[in-house]
Amino acid sequence: MAAASPSFQALRAEIARIEAGRRPPGGVLPFGLAALDRRLPAGGLALGALHEVAGGGDGAIDGAVAALFAAGVAARTQGPVLWCVTRPDLFAPALEQAGLSSNRVIYVEAGDEAGLLAAFEDGLRHGGFGAVVGEVARLSMTASRRLQLVAEDTGSLGLAVRRWRRQAEAADFGQPTAAATRWRVTALPSAPLPVPGVGRPRWFVELIRCRAGACADFELEACDETGRLALPPHLADRSAATPAGTRRAVA
Repeated sequence: MAAASPSFQALRAEIARIEAGRRPPGGVLPFGLAALDRRLPAGGLALGALHEVAGGGDGAIDGAVAALFAAGVAARTQGPVLWCVTRPDLFAPALEQAGLSSNRVIYVEAGDEAGLLAAFEDGLRHGGFGAVVGEVARLSMTASRRLQLVAEDTGSLGLAVRRWRRQAEAADFGQPTAAATRWRVTALPSAPLPVPGVGRPRWFVELIRCRAGACADFELEACDETGRLALPPHLADRSAATPAGTRRAVA
């Protein structure tokens, strides 16, 4: 049998590289919290990939905590952050509290979701941003696949924050996308303090899809001024006692 031509061998190697989910060198962005990082392939969020975040309900509060979760991730990257929206309701001081300085953020306000997705894709293609965030109500497989491929090509970190105005759009979150991970974040009551005041916010964080990984859920304290999540003290104290392999990684 004749040997394959060099061009055929090159094509076969390229197909194998695509099927393996290739990413340019860049590695991962760890959360710095073992409970999360040990559930993610290679110990963190993949760079050169699209990740998806939504609130646990259809209200403004859970939509806001999804944005803060994304802000905490973006805060731990290097360089400017491109944040694409269709409505001017992003509260910069809240992003600061999640570790993302307003001096790093470039805001793009698009007229509609088609324009937002185009800006999102262009930001990923630029390759010079620490992270590119797009607030979208709907995200089709085709659109997410385009974003994922561009992120892979440039090594960019893409964060799709799913925000919707009506319940019908919330149902779209159940449809498959090409995102490497899919997260859902729900606000929980903060811990009571021994004095009058409000304690550090807490979130219920669900990893509901992870390419080459398993689902998990976590009870966590919200991002601090450095973008870091934390285990609540009562869970951290018993971390050594949690059996390996439990689905709920609360320790």
